[in-house]
Amino acid sequence: MRYKFAALATLAAAAVAAPAQANEARVEARGGVVFAFGDEEAVAGVAAGYDFDLGEDGFAGIEVSADKVLRGGFDVQFGFTGRVGINTSEAGRLYFNGGYTAGDLDDWRLGAGYQRDLNESLYAKVEYIHIFERGIDPDVALVGLGMRF
Repeated sequence: MRYKFAALATLAAAAVAAPAQANEARVEARGGVVFAFGDEEAVAGVAAGYDFDLGEDGFAGIEVSADKVLRGGFDVQFGFTGRVGINTSEAGRLYFNGGYTAGDLDDWRLGAGYQRDLNESLYAKVEYIHIFERGIDPDVALVGLGMRF
């Protein structure tokens, strides 16, 4: 339980310490597949976050998410993550993320993704997440469609 509070405190500190030129809130719907024990299950969810400019070439952000394995018997997984990345072009972003997952699985997670602008407010993304749950270690592949504000 104290790990959850430590993760939340770290994310809150990052938000407070962020530069003043912050510029991008976002929300997204996403879906994909979770892989564990040789099985595959569909997953769907939502996420919201805020990204902060780190100059022309980089950014950092925070995100909260809620994802659900669509097979019965699984709780909603809540994610609390930070991300840092580079702008690969005017419309593309490559990033790494890390944070904590709470729900059926309570443990740390690391991942990477690519986000591509479709127009001034819409974006599409692909993302990989590995959850370090003792004995399970699931991998998650996601695609998402989101809107920036």
